[in-house]
Amino acid sequence: MVELIKHGVYLIDGAEIRTDANGMPSADEARENTITYGILRSHDVDGSKGKKMRIRFDAMMSHDITYVGIIQTARASGLEKFPLPYAMTNCHNSLCAVGGTINEDDHVFGLSAAKKYGGIYVPANQAVIHQYAREAMVKCGNMILGSDSHTRYGSLGNMGVGEGGGELVKQLLKNTWDINAPEVVLVWLEGKPRKGVGPHDVAISLVKATFESGFVKNKVLEFAGPGVKELPIDFRNGIDIMTTETTCLSSIWVTDDEVKHHYEIHKRPQDYRELKPGKVAYYDAMIKIDLSTQESMIALPFHPSNAYTIHELQENPVEILKAVEEDAKKRFGDKIQVDLVDKVIDGKVHADQGIIAGCSGGTYDNLSAAASIMKGASIGNDYFTMSAYPQSVPVYLATTRNRIAEELLEAGVVIKPAFCGPCFGAGDVPSNNGLSIRHTTRNFPNREGSKPGQGQISLVALMDARSIAATAANGGVITAATDVDYTDDHKPYDFDERVYQRRVFNGYEHADLNEELKYGPNIKDWPKMYPMQDNMLLELAAVIHDPVTTTDELIPSGETSSYRSNPLKLSEFALSRRVPEYVGLSKRIQAQDLERRAGNVPENVAAALAKVGAKAEDTSFGSCVFANRPGDGSAREQAASCQKVLGGDANICYEYATKRYRSNCINWGIVPFTIAPETKFEYNPGDFVFVPGIREAIVSGKEEIDAKVITADGVKDIHLFFQNLTPDEREILAQGCLMNYYKSKK
Repeated sequence: MVELIKHGVYLIDGAEIRTDANGMPSADEARENTITYGILRSHDVDGSKGKKMRIRFDAMMSHDITYVGIIQTARASGLEKFPLPYAMTNCHNSLCAVGGTINEDDHVFGLSAAKKYGGIYVPANQAVIHQYAREAMVKCGNMILGSDSHTRYGSLGNMGVGEGGGELVKQLLKNTWDINAPEVVLVWLEGKPRKGVGPHDVAISLVKATFESGFVKNKVLEFAGPGVKELPIDFRNGIDIMTTETTCLSSIWVTDDEVKHHYEIHKRPQDYRELKPGKVAYYDAMIKIDLSTQESMIALPFHPSNAYTIHELQENPVEILKAVEEDAKKRFGDKIQVDLVDKVIDGKVHADQGIIAGCSGGTYDNLSAAASIMKGASIGNDYFTMSAYPQSVPVYLATTRNRIAEELLEAGVVIKPAFCGPCFGAGDVPSNNGLSIRHTTRNFPNREGSKPGQGQISLVALMDARSIAATAANGGVITAATDVDYTDDHKPYDFDERVYQRRVFNGYEHADLNEELKYGPNIKDWPKMYPMQDNMLLELAAVIHDPVTTTDELIPSGETSSYRSNPLKLSEFALSRRVPEYVGLSKRIQAQDLERRAGNVPENVAAALAKVGAKAEDTSFGSCVFANRPGDGSAREQAASCQKVLGGDANICYEYATKRYRSNCINWGIVPFTIAPETKFEYNPGDFVFVPGIREAIVSGKEEIDAKVITADGVKDIHLFFQNLTPDEREILAQGCLMNYYKSKK
């Protein structure tokens, strides 16, 4: 289904692939002819063709977990008004019932900010963030920055990038997103999908083929080939949104009449233009996908890359599910008991719940196909339940007008408003040991809302909406949609723009600085953060040797989302599901640093500094997290900011799982140290790392430094790297965080 070509290729006239470089322009020259570089170069403020890019975006997107913190940070940094279209959707905390008024307080704050600074405000349950972007914000050749990791609109000719809030703050202050000129990977689509195959099947196969090896990490995926024309827009969108899970930087597709039609039905024909590679374009690698051989897929816990064909699971269910149980045992130890093999009854795997939701699942085409498969059937009255969330009110309206909603309801499916909760653990939480099959974006631990630390566990497997519907119609028995016969004769999607005209507040270029921001009691300012001192003493507060540490483990999603506007309250949850003692240790370290700053040096700090001959007055004392590969998953900046609020000064790792998490660390003044692959990190919480002369090293442009690890057994050497920092990033670290950096410029 998916083949990886690990060497460079040339694409001639958008049709012929060549590996022979004879007679071809150089790779650097021909890479400029990709769609990717055409868009990136047009947004690079330097206007050069160098190895560094400084990007300004055309528009931005945030949701109600992130926009309050972004605006608060921007205000503290000198925000005057929004200089570009900035849409704030309310699709993450719109159904949460935690914390009294605080979710709606955030929404009121968001509307007041849109009025004051000239923003776009999308009320609760009108649309999930990425569908609103698709329907109202994208333009061919443009770039959109979003504070959500699944900011991907390449299938509509608009490059999308998901980053932490600090990067959006930079854009609001007319700064830039700084990157190394990326490699570009050609995704060559051939063939036509069989009936029953949906976008999640292709996406899961793509993630399975690329994630573990890092084949496309921080690269841009460019989709082309004869198979593109065989895919409707919703199918393309469904693949594109999941490219985030490959760890690529962004994505872009060739555009054609299908894309043109999207802009036409959304009453924006002027925003379409043809995008295609130049006559000779170079790609650093290639992925070939034969759509005609694609099978129905299932991604088992705990990652979208842990994938099998549904037929493989059907043939060998016990062995495959036992492997998941063993993985759970390694992750959670004796805290929980996973009994997935119990789902196998008479040789068939039974699910407890089906969900079709969010930016990937709740599309019109997915719901139309699901309704067609379930027409005349029933989910029954046993344990199996099912919910569907149309991704916007216009989509919901179209499903109502075209009898799709009626057919789903008749089959026993509960239809709910546009909401992202099933993607991050809010809403539709299964029972303990429940197996939920979902057309959503992720199946990390806790993304379904369970709390393993409290002895609960439920599990998510990702499947396409078509196979979820086939499973539901088969009494909850996992079933591939390619194995059922159905006819989808519903009308094509027709967008009704009146929904947004009547409900969305669009204040872009109409800022009213006299408008007062409306604060609820849970919306708090950031606490004081200190500039970097000459030397740095770190105490390890968490040491994690898992292969990958997700942002969900660094700061949980789900019920904690209600506290995203309250930095102190939210920080209480940092690493709570992975290292429960982290918060207490960090608070103790932070309190001791405040004592040091007051001239009362704690005994353990004094003793550690004495071992390396350093002075307390010019040496900061903060906490540090070590993890092998931290930051996979969400763009949420709170994975870093909560560490900073608790006095965190650094991370140490072998590599960062994503650029966005590393950027979050930098913007919050957390030094992103790495160590060489051969270095053995065999230290424990309570051990110290002393980094002499770190401020001078950062400011002067150095990229590595000798440091000391102080343990009960003595002092040992360690070599730390902090490479590929821009001059601005170095100053941000020296000033202690992005807010301090901007204040220093006033």
